Amino acid sequence: MNKITMNLQVDHLIREALREDISSEDVTTNSVMKEAAQGEVELLCKQDGIVAGLGIFERVFQLLDENTEVKFLCKDGDGIKNGQLMARVTGDIRVLLSGERVALNYLQRMSGIATYTNSMAKLLDGTHTKLLDTRKTTPNMRIFEKYAVKVGGGYNHRYNLSDGVLLKDNHIGAAGSVARAIKMAKDYAPFVRKIEVEVENLDMVKEAVEAGADIIMLDNMSTEEMKKAIQIIDGRAETECSGNVTKENISNVAAIGVDYISSGALTHSAPILDISLKNLHAI
Repeated sequence: MNKITMNLQVDHLIREALREDISSEDVTTNSVMKEAAQGEVELLCKQDGIVAGLGIFERVFQLLDENTEVKFLCKDGDGIKNGQLMARVTGDIRVLLSGERVALNYLQRMSGIATYTNSMAKLLDGTHTKLLDTRKTTPNMRIFEKYAVKVGGGYNHRYNLSDGVLLKDNHIGAAGSVARAIKMAKDYAPFVRKIEVEVENLDMVKEAVEAGADIIMLDNMSTEEMKKAIQIIDGRAETECSGNVTKENISNVAAIGVDYISSGALTHSAPILDISLKNLHAI
């Protein structure tokens, strides 16, 4: 995540996270540290995984004090091991103490998503199928979580509702039919937008193809149904599979020949990666 993106898109979110944690003052830190003093603390990995969010980790401390320095010994996307020293952070001890939890929350969450995504993406090696995330993200954490998916080897689906047309079951219900929903989307949306439609059976697949959908999402279909759907589509639209995709069956789904597999679990079910700040001392 570059500096421009950080300043424009995430600084205000990080500040809100800090305000949530420090509504008036850090009573504990102010009790034991009444004056500024320089210190250093180590960032340690306590679990094997893929790291993501180091720039966000650093930014938390710099928003509290721009003089805080972080010397990283790894970079986003690196595999890290239990016990590995990842960085040293130096600055005002009060800042190191007050920013610790928020900085770690971001880093642990993002690294957990990158690690989980990487474990899924590896199962697609050797195929043309791409692993996608969804909008099933934590409120006000989407930019961080989708970035972590990319670091882990996945790809981003649309970022938000303004980013693309995806006609799901309730949109189709509101429009009256698959064909009518696609026609209305083509009439309204800018021509540069692709139109994706979610289908649940083979009749809907046929209707979506005939109506000119750009991408057809096969939602919660059996393996046999998906195979038949791919034959019906016959390259006339890109294909995406969604629903009940797990590590156990993702390879079989990719073998069917879909272009994309989307998984909300990448962001809503990834466990955090255990990372700590330890050995704080004055310098």
